[in-house]
Amino acid sequence: MSEPSVLRSSAVMAVGTIISRITGLARNLLLVAALGTAIIGDTYQVANTLPTVVYILVAGGALNAVFVPQIVREMKNKDGGNSYASQLATATFTILGFATVIGMIAAPIIVRLYASKFGGSGLENEFELTVLFTRYCLPQVLFLGFFTLLGQIANARGSFGPMMWAPILNNLIVIGVLIGFIAIAPDAANGVISSTAKSFLGLGTSLGALAQAAILIPVIAKTGVRLRPNFHWSSLRKSAHLAKWTVIFVLINQIGFMVIVNLATSASVRAKQSGIDVGVGFTPYQNAHFIFLLPHSIIAVSFVTALLPRISRLAADARISDVRDEIQQTLLHLYSLIIPAAFALLFLGQPIAHFIFAGSRTQDSSQIGLILSGFALGLIPFCSSYLMLRGFYAFEDTKTPAGITLVMNIVTIVSATIGYFVLPIRLITVGVAISFGLGYLASSLWARHLLSKRVGAITLRKDVISIVIISAVAFAPGLLVAQLIETLMNSGSPNLLSSVVTLVLSAVIAMPIYFGLGYRFKITPITFAADALRKRFAK
Repeated sequence: MSEPSVLRSSAVMAVGTIISRITGLARNLLLVAALGTAIIGDTYQVANTLPTVVYILVAGGALNAVFVPQIVREMKNKDGGNSYASQLATATFTILGFATVIGMIAAPIIVRLYASKFGGSGLENEFELTVLFTRYCLPQVLFLGFFTLLGQIANARGSFGPMMWAPILNNLIVIGVLIGFIAIAPDAANGVISSTAKSFLGLGTSLGALAQAAILIPVIAKTGVRLRPNFHWSSLRKSAHLAKWTVIFVLINQIGFMVIVNLATSASVRAKQSGIDVGVGFTPYQNAHFIFLLPHSIIAVSFVTALLPRISRLAADARISDVRDEIQQTLLHLYSLIIPAAFALLFLGQPIAHFIFAGSRTQDSSQIGLILSGFALGLIPFCSSYLMLRGFYAFEDTKTPAGITLVMNIVTIVSATIGYFVLPIRLITVGVAISFGLGYLASSLWARHLLSKRVGAITLRKDVISIVIISAVAFAPGLLVAQLIETLMNSGSPNLLSSVVTLVLSAVIAMPIYFGLGYRFKITPITFAADALRKRFAK
């Protein structure tokens, strides 16, 4: 696949991801309106996060990291990989089905693991509500598995777009559910929720995940893959052997996530006990994390989704230098867009949060903005680590990523735990967000070192320095003017109007400078986009 082809494929996926994230943002805004950002909101956020946790623990890591290269290799067989895909689909359905049933039975234990403080005295209602929401949401484990499996089969067949567009349907369904929930439970943020409303919200959330998976079935049929029940799992033995290190990788990651959720929910409990009514725990952390993931999902995931099947084929053909070149070129594309995004989130976290969560209280939006700025420090290493780990997966090496993620989690857990004990209650989740970045900084540096030993030196220092300098030059004047306007308009209190003016001024001033300097210094993705636009308007 040529460089323009990679960029075009990434662009198609990026458009789908953008729309998906916009609808996801609308979903999050309605969720805040429905349940608030304090401890009641945390009950649903924790419950709706746990299906993803269980899915990743059981199969998610292996499906994402191990089976794409395997599907690519199996496609070379006479049946086009149909037998392997059917065995994989049958195994996925069986294993995740059992995991779903066991998870629903063990829901109280799972909740205690991830939100231990919810079981304390005076918090019995919050604990029971979290368990109930968890049981309603856990069928998503099965639906997430099928969505990922079908999407990865489509990716291996060169059909990248549908996997990025399917979550839009999920979001639209849940948006409808949340609108209905607000209508029947207008005082839910204060803990007034009927049994009917609880069931409506929980089951409706899982219905969205079911639709997201089901819409990919006709897409797979069009690719020529025919899935049939197949319990002869002999072809999966090699994949299962490779997946053992991915399981360890996932376990390490989930231990880290468990600590983070416990720290965040403990902050909510401490806030409630201290009489703080501002959301400072898991819900604002999740909302800030969602915004933080927007540039990652739109840019990094789009590039990497198109890259992995390509470098898997190159690795299978022992074209090591080509693997390095593909990774290096994709990193350059990634940095050229992610670095300015990181600058924007870091310096504009407050106005972004006040703009997006305009319907929330000023204090709640400010808390989300602080956490978002904390996350911004880790955006570049997070995306870099995400891409470079795929370099190891292309070589069917799942052991090295397990060691890299161990480094990341150790740094994150130690930093976040220290922050929990030394920071004020309102800043605990800000410290957790910063710790997230520190962990990924350590893992990205280590991953780059080990990957360079495998494929040859990845040399982008000069380009990255140029992009950082250009970003700084582009954002500096816009930020200065925006800060002046915000100070004059706010009188010390942020509001929607000042946030909009700040963001518009920053964009109007920064973007032309960045793209102009990027074109002048021949940053490849910028010159490609500029030339494409020039040709389009020249017609």
